[in-house]
Amino acid sequence: MMERAGRVQGDVVSQGKYARVERERRFLLAGPPAPSSVTVTRVITDRYLVGTRLRLRRAERPDVGGCELKLTQKVPADRPGAVQGLITNTYLSPAEYDLLASLPAAVLTKTRFSVPPLGVDVFGGPLQGLVLAEAEFTSDEEALAFVPPAECVVEVTDDARFTGGRLIGTSQQELRTWMAEYGIRPETPQQ
Repeated sequence: MMERAGRVQGDVVSQGKYARVERERRFLLAGPPAPSSVTVTRVITDRYLVGTRLRLRRAERPDVGGCELKLTQKVPADRPGAVQGLITNTYLSPAEYDLLASLPAAVLTKTRFSVPPLGVDVFGGPLQGLVLAEAEFTSDEEALAFVPPAECVVEVTDDARFTGGRLIGTSQQELRTWMAEYGIRPETPQQ
């Protein structure tokens, strides 16, 4: 039944009144952003709950303290383009988060740098070398009109390999192969 953690085959979820359309475009970058361009830094731990479309997120702000905890359901779109699907967020108390964090999950960590108009994710571990930027939009027209900044090497919006639900099961070798397809050769991770 399970395709990858975070995705369930064969289940249909209808749009409810709490879900909203998620519009974003994703880009590969050759490296992390310049520190002088960063406005906010978050250390994010995503727990993709096994056998579901649910993601449990802990986003910490090391610069000012504080932490945001939320449960997210993402239902992917069946078409290419900026509309990624439906997203529903529920904000959690620490006790609620801790209870849900006890469920089996695949874990992905990253540091997110806000570099308007982009959120830039820098990955470690087996995904070291991956720098992925996202821009979010409120309308299809806004998404289509967006001109990515020069540091965006290539757009990967329609490449499902560069989504969190897919990246959690990716090896360093797979990642290097995928990035090479786009002409990006990350440095070899330090041992």
